[in-house]
Amino acid sequence: MNRIIEYMLPPQRSTTASDVDSLFTFINVSGFILFMGIMITILIFVIKYRRKSEDDVTPVITHNSILEVAWTVIPIILILIVFSWGFRGYLTLTSPPANAYEIHVSAASWLWQFQYEGGGSTMNEVYVPVDRPVKFIMSSEDVIHSLAIPDFRIKMDVLPNRYTTTWFQATETGESILYCTEYCGTGHSEMLATVHVLSAEDFEEWLETGLEVDEDMPLADVGEQTFTSAGCNACHSLDGTDRVGPSLLNLFGSDRELVDGSVVVADEDYIRRSLIDPQAEVTAGYPANMPSYSGRLNERQIDGLIAFIKELQD
Repeated sequence: MNRIIEYMLPPQRSTTASDVDSLFTFINVSGFILFMGIMITILIFVIKYRRKSEDDVTPVITHNSILEVAWTVIPIILILIVFSWGFRGYLTLTSPPANAYEIHVSAASWLWQFQYEGGGSTMNEVYVPVDRPVKFIMSSEDVIHSLAIPDFRIKMDVLPNRYTTTWFQATETGESILYCTEYCGTGHSEMLATVHVLSAEDFEEWLETGLEVDEDMPLADVGEQTFTSAGCNACHSLDGTDRVGPSLLNLFGSDRELVDGSVVVADEDYIRRSLIDPQAEVTAGYPANMPSYSGRLNERQIDGLIAFIKELQD
């Protein structure tokens, strides 16, 4: 049975995953037993009570009190077991320990931003310590999103204009995928993040050095790295094909027609304005749903994106 569950579910990498999987197993095994019991009973009845001749007459059928009580009481007992088990798990997942490390999560179409206690932030990547509770305090900047990490067996809606919380405690180092599981628009399937689980020592070292900007990296390389880490690839291609937004190939220096009919040149200032205040100049033919990167990207990352886009010429 364990091998079947392992085949059906991702690996267990949190302290609550085994309890969630146990409930999942109980529901499936109970359902399978009931299903087989009903199917076998139907088969027996089909054989035993089939019509054998033209003279067969259906006898008068009366109720069976024992049977009626049984098929009422047994499902109620199973429902109560599932409810109490699930409610206990719900209380656990909504009651983070007092010593949990807090990370503020901001969701926007289509990216995740993570703000750490020390003041640093990352996009579409989150770093957490192993064997320590981690609490996500989450809010959305636009529509309803939903944060889910299957390896940890957690899922919680992320709503605009309010906070929701969830927590987990990873049990092993490694990487897991964070998904948005509430349809939020065209780029929904690209709204992913990587969860890096580090040892306590490595996590503390990362907090001290991992958020620092590499000043020796060429600007174009910084831009290429930011293009992926900031989730730009969810809406913009580099090969000339249109996605939610226009392709960045041959963008620099081109004329851009805006929704108001005016035309602007895609120079350095245009790219910067598009990152800081994207709703001010929306390209004709594309939806006005690009989030602002003001406060999300530092000056070097913005300069890097500009340098990277300038090199995208065929």
